[in-house]
Amino acid sequence: MPDSGKRITFTVNGLERDVVTAPARPILDVLREDLGLTGTKEGCSVGVCGACSVLIDGQLMSACLIPVGELEGRAVTTVEGLADEDGRLSAVQQAFLTCGGFQCGICTPGQVVAATALLAECPAPSPEQVRDWMMGNLCRCTGYYSIVSAVLEAAAAGREEPA
Repeated sequence: MPDSGKRITFTVNGLERDVVTAPARPILDVLREDLGLTGTKEGCSVGVCGACSVLIDGQLMSACLIPVGELEGRAVTTVEGLADEDGRLSAVQQAFLTCGGFQCGICTPGQVVAATALLAECPAPSPEQVRDWMMGNLCRCTGYYSIVSAVLEAAAAGREEPA
């Protein structure tokens, strides 16, 4: 017998959301299909490629692995929630554009979310730290050089902004 629908309330990109769905459904499916937030991509469906990376209560997680029932009262941030309210891109988003940290775009949202999590934890990472952190986000197109450059540029931009 499949899970019956249950009302689950959580915050997505600063807005409280209610969904009625099976609690075992992956948050990835709820974000894309129910809430129309298609920036988060499905890659491997087993939590190893990083395409579906989101922040849950500020922690980097794979949305393909997290059942929506575990999100009651929690906060989810997707790539769509990283820009300012006025639409200004975050330093990471802007650096990915400036440095060409993407090609086909499938992995880009997960890369940007993962880089955001890294810089929240380590605002001035070394190139080695960036490579180590980002190794959970697979990319078949860029060769990673431009991704590492983008993360380092975003880190530098964050240090230049007045507090």
